[in-house]
Amino acid sequence: MSRLLLVTGDPAYDSRFRQAVQGRLPGEVQTVLGTALPATPDELLGRSVGELPTVVVLGPGLDLHDALHLGGVFDIQRPEVALILVVPPDMSLAVAAMRAGFRDVLDLDADADGILATLSRVLDAAESRRRVLPHGGPATGVLPAVPAAPRDDSRTIVVTSPKGGVGKTTVATNLAVGLGRIAPMNTVIVDLDVQFGDVAAALRLAPEHSLTEAVTGPAVDDALVLKTFLTVHPASIYALCTPANPAEGELVGGAQVAHLLEQLSGQFQYVVVDTAPGMGEHALAALEAATDVVFLTGMDVPGVRGLRKQMDLLGEIDLVPPSAQVVVNAADRNSGLSVQDIEATIRASVDLVVPRSRLAPYATNRGEPLLLHAPKDKAARQLQTLIDSFAPDRPTPRRGLRRKALVRS
Repeated sequence: MSRLLLVTGDPAYDSRFRQAVQGRLPGEVQTVLGTALPATPDELLGRSVGELPTVVVLGPGLDLHDALHLGGVFDIQRPEVALILVVPPDMSLAVAAMRAGFRDVLDLDADADGILATLSRVLDAAESRRRVLPHGGPATGVLPAVPAAPRDDSRTIVVTSPKGGVGKTTVATNLAVGLGRIAPMNTVIVDLDVQFGDVAAALRLAPEHSLTEAVTGPAVDDALVLKTFLTVHPASIYALCTPANPAEGELVGGAQVAHLLEQLSGQFQYVVVDTAPGMGEHALAALEAATDVVFLTGMDVPGVRGLRKQMDLLGEIDLVPPSAQVVVNAADRNSGLSVQDIEATIRASVDLVVPRSRLAPYATNRGEPLLLHAPKDKAARQLQTLIDSFAPDRPTPRRGLRRKALVRS
C-alpha cells in the first residue's frame, strides 16, 4: 500500500493536500508540520510512523536551500523513496529541483486534480523503482525498462457491439467512472475506435497524447513510460484516447493492441475497452485479451440479429470468456420488441436492461458521464448494477445461471 509523507510549515497547505488525495489514492497520508529540515533522510523518515513512505513531499514553509540539499542526499542514500518539491511556478526552481534529485515538482498553486496527477505519476514510478532496486537499497546502475507483469486481480472488460449507435461509449465511460470508485487511480479506459472514437469527448478531456503514440513510441518497451501517455480524469481514472487525426488510426494494428492491453493489465486492476462497431482486428485483439465482455444491443431487429451473428462467430472461434454479459441499452416498451424476443433470437439470457433516459444524451453532450451528472436517474441506477457486478467481492458470473431481466419504465 502506497504511503505519502508531507513535510510542510503551512497547515493550510496540509489541509488542501489532504482534501486533494482523500479517497482518490490508495494508502495513507502522514504530515510532519515544521519549518526545520533534518540533515539526513533517515532523520526525516524517523518522524513518520509505521512503514517507510513511498513518496515524501516537501511542501511550502521550508527553506528552499535546505530542501534542495536534502533532495540530493535522498537520491544517494534512499533512492527507493521518491521526493517531490512544492514550488511556485518558476522554471529555474523546477530545474534546480530535478538536478538535486527530486523525482518531480508540484506547482504551489495546483488544484486538486493537478496534485492528484503529479502524485499518481510519482507513485507509479516509485513503486516500479522499488521493484528493480536490490533489496530497496541504493541503485547500482541504469534502471532497466519495466516490463508488463501480470496481476492476479486485473480484469480487462471489453464493451462490444456489431452495430454503431447503441451506446458503447456511454456504457464504457460510465463503467470506467464507476470502477474508478472501487479502484481509484487503478482503472483505465482505452478507446479502440481508432479513427472516430469519442471517449475524449464523452469525458470532456483534452489529451496531450493519444493511442497512436502509446503503441508506436518508447512506451512499447516500458509499462512505466506508458503511464505518461495516459490522461487523468477527475473521477480518479486514466484514459487512453484516439488521435485527433483519423488518418493516424491506420498506424495501430491488432498486434499492437494486444501488447498494449497486456501492458495495461499489468498496471491496473480494471482495463475498460471501448471498441468500434463490428469485428475488426482491434476488436478481435481486445476480445482475445478480455477477461470479461459486455455485449451491447438496442431494441431493434437489425441490432439484435447482428448481436446473434457476433456471438455465434465468437463462439465458433472460442473468444467468448465465461464472464460475458448481455446488456440491452436504451430499452423502450414501445419499440415493438420484448426482452424475451431478444433472448429467443440470441439464444442467451439478457443480464441487464438499461432503460431509455432523456438525461443520457444531455449528459453525453456535456462531456459528463450520466453516473456523475444524474446518479439517481433510472438508467444510471442500472449502470451502477453493471458496475457492481465487477466488484472484487462479487462472484464471477457464469452463463446459463442468469435470471431474465425485465424492462423498467
